[in-house]
Amino acid sequence: MELLVLACLGLVAYSYLGYPLVLVVWTGLREAVSGARFLAGGPDRRSRRRDDRWPSMTVVVAAHDEETCIRQKVENCLALDYPPELLDVVVGCDGCSDRTAELARAAGGARVTVVEAPRAGKAAVLSRLVPRARGDVVLLTDANTLLERGAAKALARHFQDRSVGAVVGRLRLYNRVKRDYQESLYWKYETVLKYHEGKLGCVLGANGGLYAVRRLLFRPLRETTIIDDFVVPIRIAARGWRIPYDPEAVAYEETTEEVAADFARRARIGAGDWQALALVPEALDPRLGFLPFAFVSHKLLRWLAPFLLAAALAGSLALAVTGGLAARALLLAQLAFYGLALAGRRRPSGPWRRPAALAWYFVSMNAALAVGLWRFVSGTQRAAWSRTRRAAPDVPGVPTA
Repeated sequence: MELLVLACLGLVAYSYLGYPLVLVVWTGLREAVSGARFLAGGPDRRSRRRDDRWPSMTVVVAAHDEETCIRQKVENCLALDYPPELLDVVVGCDGCSDRTAELARAAGGARVTVVEAPRAGKAAVLSRLVPRARGDVVLLTDANTLLERGAAKALARHFQDRSVGAVVGRLRLYNRVKRDYQESLYWKYETVLKYHEGKLGCVLGANGGLYAVRRLLFRPLRETTIIDDFVVPIRIAARGWRIPYDPEAVAYEETTEEVAADFARRARIGAGDWQALALVPEALDPRLGFLPFAFVSHKLLRWLAPFLLAAALAGSLALAVTGGLAARALLLAQLAFYGLALAGRRRPSGPWRRPAALAWYFVSMNAALAVGLWRFVSGTQRAAWSRTRRAAPDVPGVPTA
């Protein structure tokens, strides 16, 4: 029982703390070796793309009732620093019942194509539009996400490397009311992981707001796919293509602090996580090298964390009855953490505010993952997303015309 408790807590600690340390050491050693080879007269792989050799690019936006932000989104895409003759925009209206299609056409002109179809979900929209795109590279982005002017070029330059199959950009969350919100620290933590995974050529999952793929590598998705931005790049990586991360390709998306909406979003992602494991089991193939290691360390152990934590707590309760002082101390430490999380739910003030908020975020995130597993097993999670009505973020310096 003691071994079980320690193993459960150790696996959770490894996923959240140990794996990042492994990444930092791994990338550091790799860069040191590459630097030594360069100094010894080896080839310099830090090539720069010439401005006259940009690939043709199609921006694909899946939209469902996005009249509050679609005009701003289209104008933002057309204002990107990219040769206009090589860039076009396709807006896929997924069963829109408002003025999304009308406003997209009015904002875009000849460089924008609007495709309307009955409601089927984002995966169906992408499967229909990406294979028919004009560009050799397809930039996938959300309707309520705004891209910095240089984002398209920052992504496109990586495709000069023939081993690159997709590129993930940096999504920055924006809250116009409260800039210091609970998710910010966790999001920065995930961004650091993406940065180091990208150095090793395999970012685990993209941000739906900004990533690009080679059009010919895109495979149609099942209409029931819940988190397309995870399945699409993982499929490409499993076929041996590199997936780098570019922190200079930046997009902004407004976040929300509505508790119910946020929990529902996380539960939906949790269901999609387990579905992704069923859709891309080849990601666990040990012959693929870094990919299965990262998949287990960064993703699978995270998805199992709610159950590992529950097993550790149950085991600690059993040990506290018959065990010694160490067993009771371990139980008290867990109970104190969950007590801190409950305090964080009420958003206390004072020096414990931030630790309590982080504890609550961690507990609620794991609770949502458990709910997501139940929804996946029971088949109750719909693939089509329910949009939270938000306008595109008003970020200084981001072009919209």
